Amino acid sequence: MVAIQKALPISFIGLFVGLAIFMSTQPEPTLLLRFSHSFTAAFGIMSMMLVVVLSFDLAKGRELSPAFPTAVAFIAFVLSLPFERSTSFATLMKTLGSSGLFLAIGIALVTDALLAQGRRRLGRSLGSGVGALLIVGFAAVLMLLHVSLTSALNTAIAPLGTLGDSLTALLILTLLETLLWTIGIHGPALLAPVVLPVYINLQLQNQEAFAHGQALPHIVTVSMFLFVFPGGAGATLPLVLLLTRSKVKRIRTVALATLLPSLANANEPLMFGLPLVLNPVLGVPFVVTPLVLAVVSWWAMNVGLVARTIYYVPSAIPIPIGAFVATGDWRSVLLMLLNIAIGAAIYAPFVAIYERHERARVRAAASAA
Repeated sequence: MVAIQKALPISFIGLFVGLAIFMSTQPEPTLLLRFSHSFTAAFGIMSMMLVVVLSFDLAKGRELSPAFPTAVAFIAFVLSLPFERSTSFATLMKTLGSSGLFLAIGIALVTDALLAQGRRRLGRSLGSGVGALLIVGFAAVLMLLHVSLTSALNTAIAPLGTLGDSLTALLILTLLETLLWTIGIHGPALLAPVVLPVYINLQLQNQEAFAHGQALPHIVTVSMFLFVFPGGAGATLPLVLLLTRSKVKRIRTVALATLLPSLANANEPLMFGLPLVLNPVLGVPFVVTPLVLAVVSWWAMNVGLVARTIYYVPSAIPIPIGAFVATGDWRSVLLMLLNIAIGAAIYAPFVAIYERHERARVRAAASAA
C-alpha cells in the first residue's frame, strides 16, 4: 500500500505527457474538444508509467534488483493490452483508459511477489527465471487466446452505465468513487468512460427541456456531483477548513496549501500530502460524508427546494459560482453552504482523533531525537 501511495503521484506525469501527445495530434478545432478526446487515452500512458514505477519501488522493498522485475512486469503489461480492439496506438490507449491503472497495479504486485517467492525457494537465478517465465508465459497465453484482462474489467464495470437517474444510482456511484480513492485509485477517472457518457446525456436532456420551457426531467446529472463532492472526492472542502485551525504545524501547512485548489474541487494535493489515501481515521468520514450530502442534495432537488441542474459546469469552476451557473438558482448556493456545514460536522470528531494521533507521533519523535 505504501508503494502504491508513492507510485501514483509520480505516474501522474504520464497523464500530463499523454495529454500533451494526444492533444497535439487531434484534428479538433478547439482545445476543449482536443482535451475531451485525449483524456481517456492519456490514462493509458499513465498506466504504463505506473507499472514501471510501482514495480521498481516494490522490488527495492523486497530487496530485489529493480531492473529485472520492472522489465518483466512491463512485458506482461504490454502482452495484456487489448490489441484485438485497437487499430492504432491512440485507440489502444483509449481502449485501455483508466482501467489500465487496475491492470498496472495488479501486474506489478503479482510480478514482484512471485519473483521474491521464487528467489527464496529456488535461489536467485533459477527462481527469477522460473518466476519470469510463469508471469510472461501466462500473459502470452491469454493474449493468444484473445482474453484481455482490460476488457474483462471494462465488462465488469459496464453495468454502472445502466444505473440511470435515481437516488440508488447516485449513492452507488458516490460510494464506488470514494472507496477507490481510499486505496489511492482515482475513482472518478476510472469510472468516467462508462458513467460520463450516460450522465452527460441526461444533462443535455435537462438543457433541452429548459430551452423549450419544460420541466427538467432528471436530478442525477454530471453537475449534480458538484453538490455531492464540494472540494473534490470525499467532499474534502469542509475537512480542509477544519484543518486550517489545526494545532499541528504540518497538518495546518498542508491545509493552507490546499485551500485554494479545494475551492476549485482539486484535492489531489490533499489526498497524497496529508495523506487521505490509506488513512484509517479520516477514511471513514471521507466515505460517509458524500453519501449524506448525496441524500440531502437529491431530496432538496426532488421536492423542489432547489432547482435541478441545467448546464454542465466543469468541476474546476469555484464552488459557489459553479453551483449557481449549473442551476440558475440562488438557492443552490445555500444548499452548497449547508452541505459544507454538514460535512464539517461529520468530519469534526474524526479530525480531533487524527490530531491527537499526530500530536502523539510528534512528541514521540521529539523524545527519540
